[in-house]
Amino acid sequence: QVQLVESGGGLVQPGGSLRLACKVSGYTLDYYAIGWFRQAPGKEREGVSCTGSNVGNTYYEDPVKDRFIISRDKASNTVYLQMNSLKPEDTGVYYCAAGYQAMCVMRQKDYDYWGQGTQVTVSS
Repeated sequence: QVQLVESGGGLVQPGGSLRLACKVSGYTLDYYAIGWFRQAPGKEREGVSCTGSNVGNTYYEDPVKDRFIISRDKASNTVYLQMNSLKPEDTGVYYCAAGYQAMCVMRQKDYDYWGQGTQVTVSS
């Protein structure tokens, strides 16, 4: 059974950093893309970043470009999202999701498995 578990969320001041982790079990990351999505209070869920199964394939949405870094650790079957220079507008529940894609896309319908989410709050 495929499972994704997010961790690493919390409360951080503006300008601070957090590293989210998405631990995947039940299958190997070799053939799947992992996407990070977020949902702010009162808003629809939106894409943040993704990494495809092709080595080096990554994508970032404009609001997080140059601040967030996505990476995958094959040994631990975990995908990380390093979030730097955090802003209050980055607040929300962050979800990771898995889809069978070589080159990742940020279409939610292309992801078959989802985690439960981890809360990120950026506030002073």
